[in-house]
Amino acid sequence: MRVVRAEQFGKPDVLVVEHAPDPEAGPGEVVVGVRVVPLLFLDTQLRRGWGDAWFTLELPYIPGSGVAGVVVSVGKGVDPAWVGRRVVTDTGAQGAYLQKAAVPVENLIPVPEGLGLQEAAALMYDGRSAMRLAELFPVRPDEWVLVLAAAGGLGSLLVQLAHAAGGRVIGAAGGKRKIDLVRELGADAVVDYTEPGWSGQVRSLTGGRGPELVFDGAGGRIGRAAFDMIMEGGMFSAHGAPGDRFAPIEPQEARSKGVMLSGVDEVTLSGAEARRLTAEALSEAVAGRIRPVIGHAFPLERAVDAHAELEAREILGRAVLLV
Repeated sequence: MRVVRAEQFGKPDVLVVEHAPDPEAGPGEVVVGVRVVPLLFLDTQLRRGWGDAWFTLELPYIPGSGVAGVVVSVGKGVDPAWVGRRVVTDTGAQGAYLQKAAVPVENLIPVPEGLGLQEAAALMYDGRSAMRLAELFPVRPDEWVLVLAAAGGLGSLLVQLAHAAGGRVIGAAGGKRKIDLVRELGADAVVDYTEPGWSGQVRSLTGGRGPELVFDGAGGRIGRAAFDMIMEGGMFSAHGAPGDRFAPIEPQEARSKGVMLSGVDEVTLSGAEARRLTAEALSEAVAGRIRPVIGHAFPLERAVDAHAELEAREILGRAVLLV
């Protein structure tokens, strides 16, 4: 089978397409024929060598950690009825930029009828994170909700969920294409945080009070600016760091403003909880309550191009690899 490996840490061209033996399903496992791989900005950060405080990678390694596909074989003790079923699944330490993956059967999440594999893959991580944040921070009718990085995979879902809950949603993103998408997804107002004065626009929209809830998918100085304008007693989710830096906010500072502050740990999910929330997101998509935005689909052989475009921040929503 074909796989993509990072031979060293560095620029996108460290990714190389290679051949590897097909995996076999061991006891309690299945082999999934991979069709779609969700691409995460985190993949590019790890490829550059960032995040060694949280992630342990030994070179060479296969990037990614989740796939959508079809079960092609089962191991001992696994119901053969799984063969032919469409699933999404975490792939663990073996990575995900590959044609076939052997995974424990308990990791499988069936893809419901009416949902394509590309959409299911796009929802695998963003969907579970969005559902988790919706549980942690239930949006109340008419409250002001600021979503940063609102045109990204997770941000675009949060805009839709907050709008459906009756919140007054301000979607913040960078550039006209992204702003237009955020407006299309149901935001009540949009601001471009690449332009000066964007925080003043948010304050004006909220009558000078600031938003009651902030979903920060941007981090860094943008996230910090959003925290500075949040209403006292508000809620702030600091889960984004696409620039390698989370919003610099001290817990004591949040407590002094009466702000409920949560970080990336709240959306770093695994095990049964991750599978439950992913299944919920897939069901919400089938019901038409959320729609994943797939900005670009690359063939597996173009993983280098995919990483380069991710780093350029030009892709709307979620990008995927097609295998």
